[in-house]
Amino acid sequence: MHHTLRRLYEYSALYLALLMLGAGCLAWSAAALPLTVLLPREWGMLIGRGGISLGFRLYLWALSTFCRCRFDLSELDRLRVTGPFVIAPNHPSLLDALMILSRLPHTVCILKAGLIDNVFMGAGARLAGFIRNDQFVGMIKCALQELNAGYHVLVFPEGTRSGVDSFKTLKGSVAVIACRAQVPVQTLIIEADSKFLGKGWPLFRRPDLPMHFRIRLGERFEPGQDPQALTLRLQQYFLQTLDEPRPAGAATKLQPLPANAP
Repeated sequence: MHHTLRRLYEYSALYLALLMLGAGCLAWSAAALPLTVLLPREWGMLIGRGGISLGFRLYLWALSTFCRCRFDLSELDRLRVTGPFVIAPNHPSLLDALMILSRLPHTVCILKAGLIDNVFMGAGARLAGFIRNDQFVGMIKCALQELNAGYHVLVFPEGTRSGVDSFKTLKGSVAVIACRAQVPVQTLIIEADSKFLGKGWPLFRRPDLPMHFRIRLGERFEPGQDPQALTLRLQQYFLQTLDEPRPAGAATKLQPLPANAP
């Protein structure tokens, strides 16, 4: 009987979480659509990014309250007053961007073009000025503009959710953007005790609850002049660091933002 009730609760929590996410994204897209037309671009981007950050923060709170999910994202708060830089995390699940953006409202995300064209997320992403990934030159140009304006740019260097060989073939876009803008690459290590919404996980598959998620700051890489060399350094770092505990007392040195930064 206890096992049956637990399964019923976990299925209910899963469908509630999906319903909340879908309804929230659709509601924000409906609000963002007229704002894209009515507001000046700069105001629209500020409101769009702030709205997405607040919405995702509320969503994670709901997952914690109703679905027994636990999130340790406190290290991300150190990045709010630093930058600009390229943020490069590993990508174990579909929740990764939500967790990062919930804490870092001044962050621009490079998204798959299909998501920006999606009815649930498209209008909100366009209002926020998020960047499409289907035109490489245009993507690099937009990323450089955002970094020059003092924002962070979020790029998943694997190009997809983490798989067995994904870190052996990192995309070069992270390094190209960092080297051209001459900004550092701040790596993030995302850890979870569940493969929920990871690569190959069916959308409606029931997870075991509770689930725990943690994001910690990884090493910060100076860009240098050679994108290929930087890509190799990032690849080696992720391969060596992922799943390894952080040494006691280790910390990433952070430089404060200029006083006039956004």
